[in-house]
Amino acid sequence: MAQSEPGAMSSEAKVYPAPAKLNLMLRVVGRRADGYHLLQTVFRFIDYADTVTIRVRHDARIERGSELPGVPVESDLTIRAARLLQEETGSRMGAEIGVEKRIPMGGGLGGGSSDAATVLLALNRLWNTGLTRMELARLGLMLGADVPVFIQGRNAFAEGIGEELTAIDIPPAWYVVLTPAIAVPTARVFAHPDLKRDAKAIRIRSFSAGVAGNDLQAVVCSEFPEVGRHLAWLEQHGPAMMTGSGASVFAAFESEREARAVLAELPRDMRGFVAAGLERHPLHALAD
Repeated sequence: MAQSEPGAMSSEAKVYPAPAKLNLMLRVVGRRADGYHLLQTVFRFIDYADTVTIRVRHDARIERGSELPGVPVESDLTIRAARLLQEETGSRMGAEIGVEKRIPMGGGLGGGSSDAATVLLALNRLWNTGLTRMELARLGLMLGADVPVFIQGRNAFAEGIGEELTAIDIPPAWYVVLTPAIAVPTARVFAHPDLKRDAKAIRIRSFSAGVAGNDLQAVVCSEFPEVGRHLAWLEQHGPAMMTGSGASVFAAFESEREARAVLAELPRDMRGFVAAGLERHPLHALAD
């Protein structure tokens, strides 16, 4: 990272959470002419999060405050988010952005999208750019299909490519989430010839919270047996499924005690965590 000029930085760094998400249901209901798949899914936020640290700059420069192994600066969604907000609003402010990663990359938990959304929400306030939640979501969609739900800030039933969001209430739950030590490439999953692409669309009222199935799961488990192994272990303790395009799998429980009891039995060669479902994104008020 380049050294900052005296006076370029504000005096105080701000720290913000970027929570993970689970897909409680994911159906592939079609494909657009441009190749994008049409989905129906349910997003649920959980209290397992990355930490984003932002220090405002007064010289319009956007820099990383810490390295992110395996992610070049030009591919870093947090940097791209800050630059996009700057370009769209004409802001002359800048920022130094650091991310402490807890959410595994390539795990289907939305970490990169969540980090980007947190940057948009925070900088919109810190730079006084004054965009509405809808305007921020529009920018977020330019970065990725999962970014808008983190900006909307509510658990949601999503359609289209994941950007048509309807806020829903989901009962409290605790989750055991297992995170195989592999990164599943989303593009490879959606391009797979065996992927089912014609699931029957459902209505919001037809969804009931719990384990409702993921149309990507069979393809991922066939291509990445380690995902299937983690899923099979978790299914011994109740209904379980994969989130997003993998590799993480999860099961829901009524209490923290039940969830932690299951995690305590996890084999030594597997890893995972327990998390509570959230009613809304912890930064929901930033876009009000």
